[in-house]
Order: sequence, then C-alpha cells, then structure tokens
Amino acid sequence: MTAILTQPLTAAAFAPYGDVLELKSQPDKLINQGLCGRHHDLAEMDFHGGRAGISLFDAQPRSFPHTLDMVERHPDGSQAFIPMSQNSFLVIVAPDQDGKPGTPLAFETAPGQSINLHRGTWHGVLTPLSAPGMFAVVDRIGDGDNLEEYWFDTPYRVSRP
Repeated sequence: MTAILTQPLTAAAFAPYGDVLELKSQPDKLINQGLCGRHHDLAEMDFHGGRAGISLFDAQPRSFPHTLDMVERHPDGSQAFIPMSQNSFLVIVAPDQDGKPGTPLAFETAPGQSINLHRGTWHGVLTPLSAPGMFAVVDRIGDGDNLEEYWFDTPYRVSRP
C-alpha cells in the first residue's frame, strides 16, 4: 500500500477541488437585530439539470490508519458536506488525469469546517473520525446517473503525520 499523510484543510490547498466553508474573521453583515453574523455565499453550488436538495447522512466513524480503495465523483453536481457536530472529519480528493483519479490527497478538517466539492471532483466517501457522524449534505437531486466510482488496483493507507 502507498502511504498518504493527512494535512490540515485550508482554502488555498483545497481550492482546486472545492470550497472550504467556515466562519470568516468578520461576518459579511449583521442580521436579526444585530445578534447574528451572516457569513454569506461560501460555496459555489453547480448543477446540470435537477435541483439542489438537502439530505441528512448518518455515517459510521472511521479511524486511522484508513484504507482508501475507492473514490467517486458526481459529474452532474457539486456536493457540500456540513457536519452537524464540532468534530473533524477526513476529506480525500484526487486530481482528474484523463478521466481517472490521480494521486489522492488527504485533509483533516478543523472543528467547524465544512466543504463543498466541485462538480466532477474525485473524492473519498464520507469519513467522520468520531461519533456522531451526522452531516447535512447539499447536492443534486434529479434523473440520471450522477455517480462514477473508481476502484484502485492497490489501495492507499491514509495516516496522520
């Protein structure tokens, strides 16, 4: 197995694959009589056909080292993962190389971070690192097959540094 070490999730490192959703140092505006800061328009949702839908995912926690044997992508829509707890989770992405995933990268979110994967981005499955593994997911709902899977001949072993 080839080893992959996690790195902290930052907007700059993740930019080729999607958006990092997190609070800014200052909200874009105050609402609700000044008692709520709105951090506005943090992700670019992108759908071909269909519509945006919100689902709840309840995933089993995983641990390190994590075996990565498959990635997937959604050609018709972006996909946002918003944890419903203050726990970190593992995010695995891979560049596209002529229709197949290249060498994967692994990120560990900080508590309070969420992600939006760009349409067509190769990524690992939802991987919470502790319970509860409850996420709100915003993605494309509609007709057609919006899932492509790729199984690696040799799995990767993902670990913390």
